[in-house]
Amino acid sequence: MMRPRLTVLTLGVDDLPRAVAFYRDGLGWPTPGIVGQEFAHGAVAFFDLQPGLRLALWPRADLAHDAGVPAGPRSATECSLGHNVASAAAVDDVMAAAARAGAAVVKPAGRTFWGGYAGYFQDPDGHLWEVVWNPDWEG
Repeated sequence: MMRPRLTVLTLGVDDLPRAVAFYRDGLGWPTPGIVGQEFAHGAVAFFDLQPGLRLALWPRADLAHDAGVPAGPRSATECSLGHNVASAAAVDDVMAAAARAGAAVVKPAGRTFWGGYAGYFQDPDGHLWEVVWNPDWEG
């Protein structure tokens, strides 16, 4: 039986330097920057999210090439990424930082039907992020 273990979450992006700037400069996430540029289809940027989990940004065409599948159109509804924070005020702070960095706020932060507080934004490549405070979870 295979034990589930997620270690890298890779997002295909249209413009790698722009995507790196959004996450590094706009959201303040540390990164060593773009690596692997000496390889065809190898340029990528990594961000440490939490122990044992990294976010990778890889050009969409290079990801498709590596996987051996045709590049398809973008779709924000294929998945969403959840960023849990410690308070409703922290949701507002992250949403404001994302908007200043160039994100499209698609659902302003507000109370949820289940008692939390959340909002959604799309990064410059259309990836959907939910910023959420859940009073029953650790932030």
